Amino acid sequence: MGIIQQKVGLHGVRFFSYHGFYPVEQILGSEFILDIETEVEVLTHEKDELNITVNYERLFDIATSEMKIPRKLLETVAHSILGRIRHEFLAVKHIRVCIRKMHPPLSGEVESSVVELKFNR
Repeated sequence: MGIIQQKVGLHGVRFFSYHGFYPVEQILGSEFILDIETEVEVLTHEKDELNITVNYERLFDIATSEMKIPRKLLETVAHSILGRIRHEFLAVKHIRVCIRKMHPPLSGEVESSVVELKFNR
């Protein structure tokens, strides 16, 4: 019997938050789209219990609480989300956090800027 890589995550979670390097970004706010993916190794899934997997409701709660804290850099937000997931779900082998800032204030038309972190245990 082999090992199964089980992925649990959230894609396309939308937030309106006040992250940005410039003071005007912290006043006006922006739309952000977040993706989180986790991977854990499992041998079987005979038990139909939430405590043997990654609870995506907790992933949402972690992301929501971190997105509420205004920060200058998306990197800081992503590191905070990743760190909390890493410490809460010790069995997780891989984590990916991707945050896109929609229509960043640049001198041209840009759909989004992106910060992505990947963690391997």
